[in-house]
Amino acid sequence: MVDKLTALREILAGLDGAIVAYSGGADSAFLADVANEVLGARAEAVTAVSASLAPNERSAAASLAAERGWAHREIVTNEIDRPEYVRNASDRCYHCKSELFDVLGAMFPSTPILVGTNLDDTGDHRPGQRAAGERGVRAPLLEAGLTKQEIRTLSRERGLSTWDKPASACLASRVAYGVEVTPERLDRIARAEAFVRALGVRELRVRDHGDLARIEVPPEELARLASPDVRARLAANLRELGFVYVTLDLEGFRSGSMNAILQIGRPDGRS
Repeated sequence: MVDKLTALREILAGLDGAIVAYSGGADSAFLADVANEVLGARAEAVTAVSASLAPNERSAAASLAAERGWAHREIVTNEIDRPEYVRNASDRCYHCKSELFDVLGAMFPSTPILVGTNLDDTGDHRPGQRAAGERGVRAPLLEAGLTKQEIRTLSRERGLSTWDKPASACLASRVAYGVEVTPERLDRIARAEAFVRALGVRELRVRDHGDLARIEVPPEELARLASPDVRARLAANLRELGFVYVTLDLEGFRSGSMNAILQIGRPDGRS
């Protein structure tokens, strides 16, 4: 692992400067921190702000950047204006990342754009990686062969508060394929998750299947959320947000569960 960190530093040292696409998650935070260490003021962390970024994630990203002393700015992306993104087929992430990289490329035409993709990300359905490849975006963590667990361990050693932060993809990843992505839908997901989080649940997803909300929490939390009082509060709150049906997923929390539909030959999520 030490050799991999050395390799990462060498990769970054070979750059004249760097723009780190920084979401506030464990991977991009670690990359931003090492880039700042190696490149100093020539590295800048950039957070894309849109309807798909939860308010709590935006504030946490800004707070960490200030705490660590990184050069940091926010930019606005408008993926919601791309019909292919709104349509929400299985390649939605491609169109989202295309928007991000097109905006960054226009703003920083001469500076390498870096993302926090790591070795573990290569085995999942991630159309955004195609958008990155088409635009020459680099993934130094992947180039150095770092895994998610190694990044977390190294982050802890560096004193990064994100070392044990649960994975948190954009809000659009909660929307079932084939259900249109709208600002209103993303906002109700953010508010629904804020309510569940306020119950003391740290790792969760509220999956939006149109009229139905499917709540994923760790298996050990299922009994508590299914208790009569909590269950009633959950149902009432999510119905107030516009969901008709409110369910607890008995399999519990798992990243990328929306992609299960792709394995049975329904890439648009429709029956």
